[in-house]
Amino acid sequence: MSVKAPAKPKARRFPKRPTPKPKVARPRPSHRAVNPDHVLLTRTKGTPERGGGPGGEAWKIEVDAKRAGIVFINLIEELPVGRHASIQIYLNKPSQGRHIGRIAYRKACEASSYDVIYAHMRKSNLASRRAAEEAGFEVDMRAGTSQLLMRWHRKP
Repeated sequence: MSVKAPAKPKARRFPKRPTPKPKVARPRPSHRAVNPDHVLLTRTKGTPERGGGPGGEAWKIEVDAKRAGIVFINLIEELPVGRHASIQIYLNKPSQGRHIGRIAYRKACEASSYDVIYAHMRKSNLASRRAAEEAGFEVDMRAGTSQLLMRWHRKP
């Protein structure tokens, strides 16, 4: 019967290249807020999931002739509201923190064919909530939803 010799611990491997350091998050200066007249929404066809489906609308967001993101409205069926228009907005990283979202929310709602539009967002997403509130959305306190539900309605 042979007895195995105890295994030698393996030598530690070192990486061939140094591990990259994470990028430093720089605070955005508040003085870079955009003039609302410089934000232009251009209607686009959209994709089926992003405003191109039945009842949907989509716009490219441009600031000073540079693409800043997209905003779109889909007609969805979701509890607790039922069938309704739902708005979503996506901004490029450099466009965030410059008040473009609040301007785009408002302009898209005013340009849409719907009189009542809902925004669904995570309760922890304070930037989106603040932008929606500035655009005229109000919190809708219906039971049965895990997300924050906000409602905009066209003023007569």
